[in-house]
Amino acid sequence: QVQLVESGGGLVQAGGSLRLSCVASGRTFSNYAMGWFRQAPGKEREIVAAINRSGGSTYYADSVKGRFTISRDNAKNTVYLQMFSLKLEDTATYSCAAAASGWYVIRTDEYDYWGQGTQVTVSL
Repeated sequence: QVQLVESGGGLVQAGGSLRLSCVASGRTFSNYAMGWFRQAPGKEREIVAAINRSGGSTYYADSVKGRFTISRDNAKNTVYLQMFSLKLEDTATYSCAAAASGWYVIRTDEYDYWGQGTQVTVSL
C-alpha cells in the first residue's frame, strides 16, 4: 500500500501561484510514476501532469502547459506541482496518484493509489 497526502491548496487570486505537495509513505516511492489530477464540480477528473519514476520525463495537459511544473524529490518521497499564472478555470480539487510504472502514466485507470485531494480556488 502507498499512502498519499496532499497539501498546499488554498485560495489565490487569478494570476497568482501555488505549490502543491504530495508526500508518499508505505512503499518505495521511487518505484512509482506519479501524477496530479484535478476535478472541478460537475466535471470529470482530468490529468494535469505526470512524471516518471526518476523525474526525468514529464507530461502536461495542454491547459496547463507553460504554467505548471511537476517535479519530484525521491529522497523526500514527495511530488510537487508548482502552479503559476493561475486562472479561474484552474479551480478544482487536486489529487496526486501513484502508478507502479517506470514511465509516466496518463490514463486515470492505470493509477494504483490516490490521495484525498487538496482544494485550489482561484478568485478574481
